[in-house]
Amino acid sequence: MKVTGPSGPSAPQTSRPARAAGGFSVPGASAGSSASATASAASVSGVADVGALMALQGVEDATERRRRAIRRGGCLLDRLDELKLALLSGEAGEGALERLSRTLREERPEDADPGLTSVLNQIDLRAAVELAKADLRRNAA
Repeated sequence: MKVTGPSGPSAPQTSRPARAAGGFSVPGASAGSSASATASAASVSGVADVGALMALQGVEDATERRRRAIRRGGCLLDRLDELKLALLSGEAGEGALERLSRTLREERPEDADPGLTSVLNQIDLRAAVELAKADLRRNAA
């Protein structure tokens, strides 16, 4: 289904008198100066609209922060599983350790839920312990 804007063929054609862009007019102003003022006001308005849209896209709400924190915790658990499987199969697991370290260094968004924060703290601690154990094994060898 194709949706067309107001200039599309399905837009109703009405004959309304044109209104000034600002909704008012200055008595005694010439038509040329009002047209240029309207054009400059429209260009500033367009820039302000784009700026407002960009600002809204940059704002991260609590739901998005929570989603990112949960995703990061899940990735850390996946990396810990990779490391476990590498160690059980007798491999050194250097690639898994590097991925675990990289994921742990990622910024963790703060969440207002104390239960979620506690679980994420425990996951971070477990990952840090595994990295420290691997470092001890490397230094001992």
